[in-house]
Amino acid sequence: MKKFFEEFKKFALRGNVLDMAVGVIIGGAFTGIVTALTQNFINPLLNVVMTGSAGNLGDTEMAWTFGGAASAFLTTVVNFFITAFVLFLLIKGMNKLATINKKPEAPKAPTTKKCPYCLSDIDIKATRCPHCTSEIKE
Repeated sequence: MKKFFEEFKKFALRGNVLDMAVGVIIGGAFTGIVTALTQNFINPLLNVVMTGSAGNLGDTEMAWTFGGAASAFLTTVVNFFITAFVLFLLIKGMNKLATINKKPEAPKAPTTKKCPYCLSDIDIKATRCPHCTSEIKE
């Protein structure tokens, strides 16, 4: 059973699985923005353009309706940013937890050195620079 949970943890904490989950959640929140924009602004404007009037709404009622639409749209946008911020904090915390108890990698031995004459990168074992053909002394 312990091995099962270890495998599941390894699967769930892979980068691509987390990226997909964040994408789905952000996509759902963004869908809310698009829906609110369409229902609160685009559809009423199309209705006014197509019918030539606002129906039986007066100017005051029309302004009140669009004011409420703006409020509903802004609420949806704020909800989107709150969702994105919470996801950011969640992923940041998970990344921090993933680095606990991990040993930092030892620095790798250099594989190149600089030619003292032309300052090009050359192989560490080279005795002659391939760029300027200078002889390299150890």
